[in-house]
Amino acid sequence: MYQYFDRVRAILDTVEKEEKKNIDATVSVMVNAIINKKSLFAFGASHAGILTQELFYRAGGLLNLNPIFGREIMLDTEPISHTSHMERLVGYGKLLADKTPFSDGDVLILHSVSGRNPVTIEMAMEAQKRGVTTISITNLKYSKSVSSRHPSGKNLYHFSDIVIDNHGDIGDATCDIEGLEQKVSPSSTVVGATIVNTIVAETVRQLVEKGMKHPPIFYSANLDGGDELNRQLYEEYKDTIFYRY
Repeated sequence: MYQYFDRVRAILDTVEKEEKKNIDATVSVMVNAIINKKSLFAFGASHAGILTQELFYRAGGLLNLNPIFGREIMLDTEPISHTSHMERLVGYGKLLADKTPFSDGDVLILHSVSGRNPVTIEMAMEAQKRGVTTISITNLKYSKSVSSRHPSGKNLYHFSDIVIDNHGDIGDATCDIEGLEQKVSPSSTVVGATIVNTIVAETVRQLVEKGMKHPPIFYSANLDGGDELNRQLYEEYKDTIFYRY
């Protein structure tokens, strides 16, 4: 009935089929990192950063997921066009990475649909230098159709240990309107959120199957006893957590 519903369903079906191997590889990396008490991080600029917020401090989400937020690329920045300038600014991604406590064996999930802007490319580059496994959610068809804005001439997928393709349209918007050249309604947030929550669910499932009785997941603070359970888990995993709780 609605074009957007149809498009998102079709894209999700493609992602489930085509990206299973990469999602499974990501889950394996996440499981091993959690068992070995390594840290998990997530990063994205502007709207791509919505997935970082989706993963962070969420009932049913991973308690040891550390968000990387850059003040200049948040959507409450004014004028909003400043975020576009900053994500294209060479060196800004390295500055953000330099103040992030990456360690060998950690995991970083990055989200960039085009994968062409320096801030996310540099975050991946610097993380890899520190022995961090980099997992990128991007649109390969889109990224391969545009030039890099980074001096390396490479896009995000070149600096990713695992690449998960979101299989969206070039330009991200996915609905055609008769009489209008520009498509509307981007798919990357819905599809990306489905990908990362699938990763969370499968990671926790495997941890439980391996005998972990108390995996690092947030309980709802609105349920009786939730705050106490969260505090107990925080104490257990605090060496891998770098946000203030």
